Amino acid sequence: MRLSIARLAKPVLHGYFRSSCSWRVRIAFALKGIEYDQVPVNLIRDGGQQYSSQYKALNPMQQVPAVEIDGVTLSQSLAVIQYIDETRPGQQLLPADPQKRAQVRMISDLIASGIQPLQNLYVIQKIGAEKVQWAQHFLNRGFQALEPILKETAGKYCVGDEISMADICLVPQVYNAERFKVDIEQYPTIKRLNAALMEIEAFKTSHPLCQPDTPEDLR
Repeated sequence: MRLSIARLAKPVLHGYFRSSCSWRVRIAFALKGIEYDQVPVNLIRDGGQQYSSQYKALNPMQQVPAVEIDGVTLSQSLAVIQYIDETRPGQQLLPADPQKRAQVRMISDLIASGIQPLQNLYVIQKIGAEKVQWAQHFLNRGFQALEPILKETAGKYCVGDEISMADICLVPQVYNAERFKVDIEQYPTIKRLNAALMEIEAFKTSHPLCQPDTPEDLR
């Protein structure tokens, strides 16, 4: 059942083109066919626009994304994905089957809590000269755990043959790993799933290199 909520305006996504958490939300919106507006928050320029008082009022953690939707502001990507899944029709992003739903949550949390925070911009800026080695270590550590899990759960996609929140989390994390020169060949299941997902229009159009705030020299 989908909640009945008066929707007065399009959702607004405050995000950054390269943020994996922002990308997750863009993928979810695209899969659901939801139109939304984007407000860029540049994590580099001016010392980081996420640290402005105006943005802090939206997201006290001063991270992206922040999503204004249905009169509320949500600031964690998995919470946003679950909310739109529960309030909008269309493709279901969390399976109805309890076991599959738990597997989707497990994979999503492994990525969103166990991998991504350890190599995000704020953390690696604190690490300094060893930032690449740091990021590679934690990406490999996470993928070494994720690969055998996905061997058990995957069909065409991360959990069976339907796209889910787990897939939404996987693709941006693989993109991050490639940016940090992690050898994805070590993880054949992850590589296969990522390749299949990147054939889907929602994942293509939401890609960091296709966003309004993508720098021209990266397009």
